[in-house]
Amino acid sequence: MFAKAFRVKSNTVIKGSDRRKLRADMSAAFPSLSVEELNELVPNKEELNIVKIYAHKGDAVTLYVLHKNPIFFQLEKQLFPTVYTLWRCPNMLPAFTTWPPVLQKLSGGADLMLPGVVISTSGLPEVNRGECCAVTLVMNRAPVAVGTAAMSSAEMRNSEMKGKGVNILHTYMDQLWAFGDKTHPPVIPVTNSPTQVEGEGEECEEEEEEVKDSSENIAVETSCQSLQELMLAENEVLKEEPVEDKEGENIDGEEGDSRSPQEQMDELLLQCFLHALKTKVKKSELPLLTSTFLRNHMVSCCPRGKQLDIKKSSYKKLSKFLQIMQRDYRLIQVKELSKGVESIVDVDWRNPKLCSFRVPEDCAPEKEFEEGDGACEVEYQPPEITPLYGVTARLEPLFQDAHKKKGTSLKAGEVRNIITEYVKKNELVNEINKNYVIINPTLCDCLLEKSEYQEVEMLKWDDLISRTLVRMQACHEVLFPGQSPVVKKGQMEPIDITVASRGSNKKVTVIKNLEAFGLDPAMVADALQHQVQASCVLHDCPGAKNRVLVQIQGNQVQQVGKLLLDRYQIPRKYVQGLDKAPKPGKKK
Repeated sequence: MFAKAFRVKSNTVIKGSDRRKLRADMSAAFPSLSVEELNELVPNKEELNIVKIYAHKGDAVTLYVLHKNPIFFQLEKQLFPTVYTLWRCPNMLPAFTTWPPVLQKLSGGADLMLPGVVISTSGLPEVNRGECCAVTLVMNRAPVAVGTAAMSSAEMRNSEMKGKGVNILHTYMDQLWAFGDKTHPPVIPVTNSPTQVEGEGEECEEEEEEVKDSSENIAVETSCQSLQELMLAENEVLKEEPVEDKEGENIDGEEGDSRSPQEQMDELLLQCFLHALKTKVKKSELPLLTSTFLRNHMVSCCPRGKQLDIKKSSYKKLSKFLQIMQRDYRLIQVKELSKGVESIVDVDWRNPKLCSFRVPEDCAPEKEFEEGDGACEVEYQPPEITPLYGVTARLEPLFQDAHKKKGTSLKAGEVRNIITEYVKKNELVNEINKNYVIINPTLCDCLLEKSEYQEVEMLKWDDLISRTLVRMQACHEVLFPGQSPVVKKGQMEPIDITVASRGSNKKVTVIKNLEAFGLDPAMVADALQHQVQASCVLHDCPGAKNRVLVQIQGNQVQQVGKLLLDRYQIPRKYVQGLDKAPKPGKKK
């Protein structure tokens, strides 16, 4: 299911009621979990996110993410643990054992066939058809795959171990695993060794006892070696099929740097953090909003030629990074002074780590960093939109002398020049009053209504031009910086902002048509979520293919308008629905 890249639809923090429901569902689905294990997997006070995704085949899947690792995924109302969870609780599911080379096939999307199952001395695990189960490798109890049983244990025995055994949903080294921190399986020794291969007979029993220990060690080494080979091949797989919504995961590091891009970004983040505390932050500025600290202080401390992007670090979020700086290093103290807004209230300038830090010499000048961005990105520039007018079949005779055929798009000034040239060439200007143009048969057919044929003999210049423009096909040209202009029929559709009701008295703000202006809906949603501190999700736009609308809780028209007009510089005439902003209360 996760062999290929998936698309993230939304990413929101779990509510308290949903957290309790998840714990209850886990307890019901996996009765072997103890209360301590449940509390460890779903802690009360640590941030837990619900990520809704679409798999590459279109299946809607819900992920539960803790500490940047997906711990469970829900498919068709059934809950499945990920390999990250099974490595912490290896006895959570009944497990089938296979050989290490089979894992590469499973990671590529294949199911586990019964001839590849290795039966231990205790026999097959007891499962029913459709029951959730895991797959482990020989001599290592750490699960490497999760799926559902294709048949019951009794049916497997009756089939003489032929056919499909496990329908694989998720494996180590697939795209769901790559969505987490990409740690590798631990080595957990097994208690039951595989059974003898048929044909060896009783003659080998005594010899087996003598070499039992050594054979187990060789099997463990073989299993670990195969895992290492898979780990080496991991980079090739991930380069071919990168996970969506994690674009730009590879960061150009220095030559000869063997560290991963994530480790390099972690070090850069810590360097900018210490640099900002040592040289930028003053005691008089405290308490300091964490978003302001990142935007005004940390980004300006980024060395030349590098970009600070928290999303490419192992922390993913500023709040998580600051929490670790407070808990592990005791450099700062962060408090939530108002609901949903965190501030740095104290800095320990005498901390040994801060005192020993030396400011690097290759720091870049301060860069503009907009709130809500995860990186110092190239500044967005709105497109240049020019109204155009297309020649229609009715008006083609009027433009024939200018060699403009049907379908040709012209600017208003070009239309005026062509009409003026036509009038002068045919000597249609009234000699008595040069503000009027005499109507000849061509102008009559092109510009007059049937009821006006006998009545109208002359038209004013402005009326002549306006009638021509009205009867032409409306078009528009969109020019993005650094790209070729694109001409489209019809008028430019504006960005539409509406306020809808959900439930009894809840309102949501819906934003449509961002793509037409080169705006990424996910980027706008992320910026709004940070700006207004409200839940923001993406939905497919009804009736429009490849279009996505942004939905944010509450009436946020004023904030959306400020973002579009001030930050993205969208012309006001192309933003529709600004009048729906809440009216300010009357002052008493």
